[in-house]
Amino acid sequence: MPHISERATQMPASPIRKLAPLASAAKERGVHVYHLNIGQPDLPTPDKGLEVLRHIDRKVLEYSPSQGFKSYREKLTHYYEKYNIHLDADDIIITSGGSEAVLFAFMSCLNPGDEIIVPEPAYTRREMNQIRDLVKKYDLYLFSDEVYREFIYTGSPYISACHLEGIEQNVVLIDSVSKRYSECGIRIGALITKNPEVRAAVMKFCQARLSPPLIGQIVAEASLDEPEDYSREVYDEYVERRKCLIDGLNRIPGVYSPIPMGAFYTVAKLPVDDAERFCEWCLTDFSYEGQTVMMAPAAGFYTTPGAGRNQVRMAYVLKKEDLMRALVVLAEALKAYPGRTE
Repeated sequence: MPHISERATQMPASPIRKLAPLASAAKERGVHVYHLNIGQPDLPTPDKGLEVLRHIDRKVLEYSPSQGFKSYREKLTHYYEKYNIHLDADDIIITSGGSEAVLFAFMSCLNPGDEIIVPEPAYTRREMNQIRDLVKKYDLYLFSDEVYREFIYTGSPYISACHLEGIEQNVVLIDSVSKRYSECGIRIGALITKNPEVRAAVMKFCQARLSPPLIGQIVAEASLDEPEDYSREVYDEYVERRKCLIDGLNRIPGVYSPIPMGAFYTVAKLPVDDAERFCEWCLTDFSYEGQTVMMAPAAGFYTTPGAGRNQVRMAYVLKKEDLMRALVVLAEALKAYPGRTE
């Protein structure tokens, strides 16, 4: 048989999705699985987006421009203006989700063997200025994933990489509507940069994949008209869910979780010998009253070998009633797990 590529061999499995076949098998056995592994919000998509989806009356579902509809890109400039990010429509390239924006950015800006420095998430002006100074001194690219700008719980002002003076040509901003509007399935993201050479390079990859999703752009563009109440209500709900999950985790003997300051995930330490083995066991060998939990082993989110071995990443994207039930199931799983360490 022919061999698969070296690139495919070295590609690690997704720490979020690699246990999905085990979850599917558990469901086929009749077990209810609480999905805490993935950032798929259960909150409703904006009414404006759903309404336009219901009334699409096109006769042909055509290709869109490779960089995305200009009307959507122009409308996005007004959205970013609210955050003091000043853009032209041509600074924005619409992508098939934020993940494609990351892929195209890396393919356009990086060479084999290049090093990527990944700092801890920074929310303060001082830390961002330190990053800016390094980028400017060594003439680096700064890739900034800002898909969670609406979900910052510190009370500190949102600082974008686009706010940093003197490195405008170095910044590549990654964005998505997946989490902001609970629109993961429409696969609409954006790559934003004021660097014309980067945009020209990215467009080669955009043209190779032809166009971003037509229907997704229509829904995303309409969602920009949703009243501000939507974002406030979503934010408040995540604050409540965060409290529910973190308080519940820290009440389980041997479990510890810090309080996340942004997004809607936490990394919790568990009293287990191996978190990946525990997550698999929860799906293959355990259920409590017909229910189990699916979590993401945290080791896949670290670059240091051995780090995160007894940690899991959990998303608080379920309603509080489901989170509370999932916590009960997790506590029972930890009692029954043969590799418990405390």
